[in-house]
Amino acid sequence: MLPNNEPRIGLLAIRVSSDKQGLDGDSPEAQREQGESYAKAHNIIIIDTIILMESASHEFQPMQKVIDACKDKGKGIQVVLIKSIDRFTRGGGDYYSPLKKQLTTMGIALEDMYGVIGKNQINTLEHVGFKYYWSEFNPTQKSEYLEAERAKDEMRDIMSRMIGAEIRYTQLGYWMRQPHYGFRSKSVDTKNGKRLILKPKKGEAEFIIKLFEMRASHMYTNHQIAAELNSMGFKTRVTLVRDKYDRTKVKRTLGGKKMTAKMIDRYASKLIYCGIIQEKWTYDNPVKAQFDGLVSVELFNEANRGRIQVDVSSTNEITIRERAVPEHLKTKKKYNPEYPYKQVVACPTCGKTLSGSATKGRMGQYYPAYHCAREGHYFRVAKPEFDKNIEDFIRIIMIKHEYIDNVIDAIAQLWKERMADQFEAQQRRMEHRESLQGQIRSTVDRMRVLSSESALKFLEEDVISVEKELAEVEIEIQKQPNLEAEFEVVLMYAKYILEHLSEMLLDLSNPIKKATYFGALFNKMPTYAEIDLRTTKNSPLPEVNELFKLKTAFLSTYGELIRGGLSKIQNNFRLYGYLIACRLTKQGLGLYL
Repeated sequence: MLPNNEPRIGLLAIRVSSDKQGLDGDSPEAQREQGESYAKAHNIIIIDTIILMESASHEFQPMQKVIDACKDKGKGIQVVLIKSIDRFTRGGGDYYSPLKKQLTTMGIALEDMYGVIGKNQINTLEHVGFKYYWSEFNPTQKSEYLEAERAKDEMRDIMSRMIGAEIRYTQLGYWMRQPHYGFRSKSVDTKNGKRLILKPKKGEAEFIIKLFEMRASHMYTNHQIAAELNSMGFKTRVTLVRDKYDRTKVKRTLGGKKMTAKMIDRYASKLIYCGIIQEKWTYDNPVKAQFDGLVSVELFNEANRGRIQVDVSSTNEITIRERAVPEHLKTKKKYNPEYPYKQVVACPTCGKTLSGSATKGRMGQYYPAYHCAREGHYFRVAKPEFDKNIEDFIRIIMIKHEYIDNVIDAIAQLWKERMADQFEAQQRRMEHRESLQGQIRSTVDRMRVLSSESALKFLEEDVISVEKELAEVEIEIQKQPNLEAEFEVVLMYAKYILEHLSEMLLDLSNPIKKATYFGALFNKMPTYAEIDLRTTKNSPLPEVNELFKLKTAFLSTYGELIRGGLSKIQNNFRLYGYLIACRLTKQGLGLYL
């Protein structure tokens, strides 16, 4: 222990839950002043101050950043100074104890300005000259734990009241969240006090109104609407991304982007723009807002004709009707199982990804096809023909025999890395198990020397909690698969798949996976002309990875060799080892790569 007159090197930890605390005398500046005053009175030299502004709703512990800072031995920190235990953590005693223990293990004291945390350790066997792990304790430990629990209960009560109020007032039509683009928040007086409503925001609202007007005219495409809004100066709202530990620090900014065609539908479908609230807190029931929208319900309906219809009865009852999209029109998703290859095969004219949709014939029958119509050109291939050419190309691809051993080695290496990772993870679990078992033994030993019923009850609850955690760890230890036992079986099966690659790709039942694996054959996205085996000798060759080769040569109508050899591209065994691993996983061999 340091002599009373010797100064200690300290770190001041300041934590506030919101900007509002600045109005309550608990701002960072106020806490800094209090901390510096306390430090001066108690001979502590503050060499570093960390401010942690964090919402109480977040589950992580921001004080961990302070503890991590103390690990820098060059600073020589001897004490962490906090205003009170509720500034250290609001997670309760179960969070407080491990956090403090990290400091204690490093020989660093935790000190609060209210004096709840004791500075001395007591050895119950000091009178006989012995010391055990169970005989030494901090007499304020229980008080500290209870104070941490009180802070957690207080925060839970505050959050329950606050969230409960927000739910109630949302259901009444007030706005309790960040305003959407085009709106600003305004506080108004009600019989229940001040509440928030939304008002048009200058510099944003005009873009939203223009969007709805152009959509409602049915004269413009989403691309044309987006272009018009961008010409007017539209930019998405800029938001600040703050450090999760220190809310005063801005890491980066988001937003400030132009309007896109995809964004048009998203903005146009927001009910709040016609003054209707529908969200989780209203149980997804529409509620008339206590403020006007940016557009009328009539304009909203016209802009969303065929998609969403809002009906308001004479008694102000609101009904939302959404039109079901016909199956043949469900083609605009990026990953559509009906048109899986549109993301892995490019247009032969412009080189961009293809689209997929079905056109309706005179007899009412739909004809699916892959197509592209960008920049004035037109390309279209019927889906059955497209799929057949894909399958024909797959059948002539095989892994070069001389590379099979290399791929097997790559899979073996991945497997060994996984086994090493599993071993390390299992070791950590077993160490955690031993630690928990030690905690139980220590607590039981303490219970043997206590006579206070309240203290015993407190420790019994602690034992039950640790035993529950121990049981969960035991389950994790037992459920780990034996990867080593399956190693040889997996390699044998992998070799079989490598020798039957085309069957593997053609066999897959999931069209998205089949297309993804097909795309993995190429170093560069191929065009349809490159994979169409009927094309002329002047057609370019797809950049297939050097790992693969064509089974046979292909002859033109005149018997000329038109597709011999492939370009030399850098190998990527790890990627294809992973492809094979996915297949093995499907076969139930338990490969986790």
